[in-house]
Amino acid sequence: MSLFAILLVIMIGITVGLIMGLTGAGGGMLAVPALVYSQGWTMQEAMPVALLAVSLGALIGAIDGLRRHQVRYKAALLMAVAGAPMTSLGVFVASQLSQQMLMLAFAAVLLIVVMRLVLQARAGASAAVRTDAMAMVNQQTGKFDWSWATAAIIGLIGACAGFATGLLGVGGGFIIVPLLRHFSNLSMQSAAATSLMVIALVGAVAVTSAVSHGIHLPILFSTVFAAASVIGVAYGRKIANRLDSMTVQLIFAALLCGVAISFLIKAIY
Repeated sequence: MSLFAILLVIMIGITVGLIMGLTGAGGGMLAVPALVYSQGWTMQEAMPVALLAVSLGALIGAIDGLRRHQVRYKAALLMAVAGAPMTSLGVFVASQLSQQMLMLAFAAVLLIVVMRLVLQARAGASAAVRTDAMAMVNQQTGKFDWSWATAAIIGLIGACAGFATGLLGVGGGFIIVPLLRHFSNLSMQSAAATSLMVIALVGAVAVTSAVSHGIHLPILFSTVFAAASVIGVAYGRKIANRLDSMTVQLIFAALLCGVAISFLIKAIY
């Protein structure tokens, strides 16, 4: 690797980590296209490298969330258990699809996420505490009031995130965070921190599955990229509580929209 290539990889890794540390999502969605464009790789080649970096970065973020008592670890473990087998299924489906189909699917998912983020931002981040959520967090203990319905909702969120992780090479946080916010009364900070723990657990399974399917993982490149992402996550977590969450969300949505459009153009032409 040349000095310029190393610097480029470090810059991309830190950017990916910052976004993930701030929002609890988005690392893979930015890492995959960044690797595709900067390295000239296919999505199948970029996925395991992106997942390794995202998983390690998420682990650092999850540890910070645990220290701040923001991670709902039982929910994270349930989502990881439900998501793990679906991750392998996603990797298998990805191996059967063409590069064009993967790009179109990736772009479609990004645009759906963009719409969800914008609508959530317009609704406002300072809404009153919800009392109609399907999975309720006890406001006194900060923990879920567990029931069969709560377990089913949390498990389904994990399964959806796991399949997306294997299929698209992303961490799954872009599914976990919006769904946790929609189906539970978790705060944005807690949803993001819990998402990072799930990403760390499920992402590790996805990397192992991808490598077992014969996808090459360049050691030096992956190490540099992962280390840069970890640094980015560490700083992202430090400033997460100092910025207006909806402003960050809208900026994130704009970035994803640009990536989605570029992938649509590349897939079609």
